[in-house]
Amino acid sequence: MNKLFVSPSPHTHGSESTQTIMRDVLIALAPAMLVSVLASGWSALVLILVGVATCVLTEFLIQKYLLKVPVTVCDLSAAVTGCLLALNLPPAAPWWLIVIGSIVAIGVAKMTFGGLGQNIFNPALVGRVFLLVSFPVLMTTWNDTGAMFGIVDAFSGATPLGAVKEGLANGMTLSQLTADDLTFRQQFFFNVGGSAGELSAVALILGFIYLLCRRVIKATIPVTIFCTVFVISGIFWLANPERFTNPVFNLFTGGLLLGAIFMATDYVTSPMTTKGQIIFGIGIGLITVFVRYFGSYPEGVSFAILIMNSTVPLLNKYCKPRRFGEVKK
Repeated sequence: MNKLFVSPSPHTHGSESTQTIMRDVLIALAPAMLVSVLASGWSALVLILVGVATCVLTEFLIQKYLLKVPVTVCDLSAAVTGCLLALNLPPAAPWWLIVIGSIVAIGVAKMTFGGLGQNIFNPALVGRVFLLVSFPVLMTTWNDTGAMFGIVDAFSGATPLGAVKEGLANGMTLSQLTADDLTFRQQFFFNVGGSAGELSAVALILGFIYLLCRRVIKATIPVTIFCTVFVISGIFWLANPERFTNPVFNLFTGGLLLGAIFMATDYVTSPMTTKGQIIFGIGIGLITVFVRYFGSYPEGVSFAILIMNSTVPLLNKYCKPRRFGEVKK
């Protein structure tokens, strides 16, 4: 975002700060959090509140008593991590699960590297992957939690990606798997099971539009991810539509929208230049599709973003913009 780049003096003071940016991210996450609570009941709300409280408390204790540095929890970055981690967990997950994940996210993935601005990997995704590896049953159990106020139908059973993965492994075809319940309407609105933040594509898209309007993020990374997933999955689908899911299904199910919009665009763990961001997005899209189609897990967004996070220093080094006045060779 050009208005945040530092240039030689004289400088003009802007109104942006870490706190205002994180506040906008929380506002953008509000529709997804609201849908998760309406669809899943009080359990989703408990996850969000416990996640935020644990992340904030962990960062406060580490800064005040271990590192003995100024406390920065008021910048809301820890609160954003707690919300994102909660939205990456099953709505019926026990409260102590997100406590463990939050401590790992803040204590290991963020503060170990020195705090905000110095972490290599996205903290919320580190917490999620740690929980997925450590508690695979709890992280892949999708219980019927009961819809709040009866506004949205409750759901149970496997996620669409999980159901497709299991069905294909058992010799079924996609026409058999998607004949009844995996419609485009269910993918786009409120009837798809999964993590708390995956229940409504439209809620995530509303957050995306808000962030773009507020100029908190650029569209480069998310659009590159979406285009890559659409094109690559489209090639596989055209080659064998009974074995590979269609591009629209891949865009609107699972954690692709949540990851591409809210986690791949993290300032600290994404490239600075447009060229680097395009390479970054292509890498995430490719890895996501390959994990979904050929990997052991039905979902690959978290792994894809973390893998590409590790390439950001190289991308920043080799995708530098041309210096002003430099003659192009």
